[in-house]
Amino acid sequence: MAADSGAKDIIETINISDKDVYEAMKDIPGYLDITPGDFKELYKHAYLHALSRITRSVKARDIMTRDVISVGNEVSLKRVAELMARNAISGMPVVKKDKKVVGVISEKDFLSRMGGKSPKSFMGVIAECLRGKGCVAVSIREQSARDIMTSPAITVSEETAVNEIAGIFTGKNINRVPVVNPDGVLTGIVSRADIVRASYTKDKP
Repeated sequence: MAADSGAKDIIETINISDKDVYEAMKDIPGYLDITPGDFKELYKHAYLHALSRITRSVKARDIMTRDVISVGNEVSLKRVAELMARNAISGMPVVKKDKKVVGVISEKDFLSRMGGKSPKSFMGVIAECLRGKGCVAVSIREQSARDIMTSPAITVSEETAVNEIAGIFTGKNINRVPVVNPDGVLTGIVSRADIVRASYTKDKP
């Protein structure tokens, strides 16, 4: 799993010295017939197994944000941008009147639809403006959420395991995923930050 691979990369960066190992072994009562090298290898594998178990047991429902900021597909892009700026978020679900998710709109969707030949990035927009080329958002000023949203949306259920969600983030190169019930109605949202917080909290003694 992608989540397990990421955790392994982190563990590999930990430089456990022989002194660390000896001190740890002294903390354990009784006699241990094990070398420092064996101990370090065992520690790495035990940590990875524990992290894998935790991420399999934690579900979307356990870490998702339930009070989700979303917009209707007819909402103007001006309003969408205002909501994202006011709430300091980089993306949100787009829903129909029945709250069924029809797409996701993010900063990347705005940038990729703007006019001009500048790089599709925030700094590309700044550079375009500084060159006096005018507002590169003019071409989408009259459009609504449904015109630039990414659709169909990638969604997960409340029962989806955290390690599976982490794999989706990596495989699809996205930062958030709406959580829906069996009818496709929005019930929450999970972000990369939610997974990091969950892993840290669950791993603490």
